[in-house]
Amino acid sequence: MDSEESWQVIAGQRLALAELLEGLSAAEWETPSLCAGWRVRDVAAHVAMAPQVLSLRTMTVEWLRAGGRFHRLNHDLAVRHAQSRPTGRLVEELREHASSRRLPMVTSYRNTLFDILVHGQDIAVPLGRPHHMPPAAARAGATRVWSMGWPFWARRRLRGVRLVATDVEWSAGAGAEVEGPIEALLLLLTGRVATALPHLRGAGVPALPR
Repeated sequence: MDSEESWQVIAGQRLALAELLEGLSAAEWETPSLCAGWRVRDVAAHVAMAPQVLSLRTMTVEWLRAGGRFHRLNHDLAVRHAQSRPTGRLVEELREHASSRRLPMVTSYRNTLFDILVHGQDIAVPLGRPHHMPPAAARAGATRVWSMGWPFWARRRLRGVRLVATDVEWSAGAGAEVEGPIEALLLLLTGRVATALPHLRGAGVPALPR
């Protein structure tokens, strides 16, 4: 997918997530997401604040506060954002900034694309809510994650298996085959193994890291 197509998907996914979140009960907002230690509320805040780019000074202060740990930085920023406003405001922010193309430092639209796709499932799956992931966008996201090292180290974690999508033309790796929808493969690549496993088949499934 090119830049324009990717941004269109990103905007659509932000709006679709706002629609999903708008109907949640107070208890559902507090539900643990697929991200360990993150509630639905926290993941929603993370997605909502992504286009609201912080200044270099603020990011430096937050980086030092988190002890230079990227995952801690992301978590703490999201939790504070979630706690500082009502849930309805998070929904409003998703809609207000849906078409924004502003990017946080040291990232790209390719990362933003798979980020919104995966975080949408981080919220929807634990709630048992359907949330469509466009297959072409998921394929682009899978290609991006496979090409990266940090933070997912997908090629290292999934060494010895060949991933094959059953709904789009996409494959990666070498070894015993693991087949499934591209959505499930993207979740596998980004570490959501338990969520992906029920949708996968093939001789390589027993070799997948749990």
